[in-house]
Amino acid sequence: MEKEQIREVIARRVAMELHDGDVVNLGIGLPTLVPNYLPEGVEVILQTENGLIGMGPTPAPGEEDPDLINAGGGAITALPGAASFDSATSFGIIRGGHVDVSILGALQVDEKGDLANWMIPGKKTPGMGGAMDLLMGAGKVILAMEHTAKGNPKILKKCTLPLTAKGQVNMIVTEMGVMEITPGGIVLKEIHPEFTVEQVQAATEATLIVAPDLKKMC
Repeated sequence: MEKEQIREVIARRVAMELHDGDVVNLGIGLPTLVPNYLPEGVEVILQTENGLIGMGPTPAPGEEDPDLINAGGGAITALPGAASFDSATSFGIIRGGHVDVSILGALQVDEKGDLANWMIPGKKTPGMGGAMDLLMGAGKVILAMEHTAKGNPKILKKCTLPLTAKGQVNMIVTEMGVMEITPGGIVLKEIHPEFTVEQVQAATEATLIVAPDLKKMC
């Protein structure tokens, strides 16, 4: 698959997990594509941790408002009825359990649902930002990520990078399939028709449990 096709496959499938009226926080990068693929009739309320609820689509080039940016510094818009507030209020919303779904990327995730998504060895990093709060406070945590990084598995038996949070990931969606974190391990629930179970397992360090009713990834 081409890079853009991979991103579309992942974002389109993640969008199917969202329900009308959900309050959703999107991580930077691939997760920001998810609203483009919402099923007809489903409207979600997008929250950005730097202080806005009611986030709209990315503005057209030349129409950016420097006062409207997301947590990653990207230009955004505000829909009618949107509200802006300070960081303390924003994290009160997150920590208070008012975010239904948090969609994040990952450097590593393991079979216990532990996530590492903020420190790349050898690179300067300002810290994990609000990811820890989003993992602990959201009702459901979905990872929207490519299955491997330069051919190396990202779904591991145990994370080796510094953790963002332990045991908080509920679902992983990659270009290869849909996986659910359970007390018994990672269950492969859906598989993309371009891949076999053997290929998915070969690209995954953790041992996958294949669901008896394994479905084709939509």
